[in-house]
Amino acid sequence: MFNGKNILITGGTGSFGKKYTEILLQKYKPNKIIIFSRDELKQYEMAQVFTDKCMRYFIGDVRDLDRLSEAMYNVDFVIHAAALKHVPVAEYNPMECIKTNINGAENVIRAAIKNSVEKVIALSTDKAANPINLYGATKLASDKLFVAANNMVGDRKTRFSVVRYGNVTGSRGSVIPFFNKLIAEGATELPITDEKMTRFLITLEDGVNFVLKNFERMYGGEIFIPKIPSMKMTDLAKAVAPNMPHKIIGIRPGEKLHEIMCPADDSHLTLEFHDHYVIKPTIQFAHKCDFTTNKIGEKGIPVAQGFEYNSGNNTEWLTNEQFLEMLKKG
Repeated sequence: MFNGKNILITGGTGSFGKKYTEILLQKYKPNKIIIFSRDELKQYEMAQVFTDKCMRYFIGDVRDLDRLSEAMYNVDFVIHAAALKHVPVAEYNPMECIKTNINGAENVIRAAIKNSVEKVIALSTDKAANPINLYGATKLASDKLFVAANNMVGDRKTRFSVVRYGNVTGSRGSVIPFFNKLIAEGATELPITDEKMTRFLITLEDGVNFVLKNFERMYGGEIFIPKIPSMKMTDLAKAVAPNMPHKIIGIRPGEKLHEIMCPADDSHLTLEFHDHYVIKPTIQFAHKCDFTTNKIGEKGIPVAQGFEYNSGNNTEWLTNEQFLEMLKKG
């Protein structure tokens, strides 16, 4: 599907963008992979690693519609990974978070339509489901923009979908590098916000492969959610440092005990497939489609009324050994 194609990744110098680039180069022969981001140092460092002839590096910000439009010229597929993601930073700098996560999403949509991009997938987060912090609220707004964008295309071919998943093991800003840093600095205990807290976990590689597959599955308008395991934060800490005691510090502003990926209020829109869920759009599009069978023939069934997929009621849980194996995968 990606052979001979031009692919643009916003926020492409982040953990996801680098892994996505690596897997694209391993599995396919794209014509161009365009890394679009605003940090020249990260682009310089990435360019030392990914030196293939198809690589292109564009300095730019998703807040800048003109620059995005230039970068998307003749592009076939876009992965929108750029975002301000740090919960406390978003709370302290709300307008900056809105400019990137909401206004930036609108700019990606407008640039994609202007350039007749074939397919766009925007990365979301479990924090966008029933959000209680600004980061989650901006990502929910972004999700709504990308879903509704399918009504803006008219007779053009451009289609938009969203992928939502949980914590990525080992990615920058996740709890695992934080714990490892504390251990390396000689900490005598690990901080745990609450003994009951749980989180969804996925490897970077599995997250990238899920996004790649959904380019094949999508009609446009779906929110794709993978079935992934949960883990208690106390168990995660024990796996990382088996003999280190924990200090309960209390839930921080904007945190939940359990993260949600399929809210109960969306159960009437949710379809279950063999390895993922799909939340159908709440609005009707000019292009009608039956989401119960996706573009590659996989069939989904409606979930029960009131069904909620959250990290606390998950049926799949990681053991310490499985978690350590997941960390090795990266």
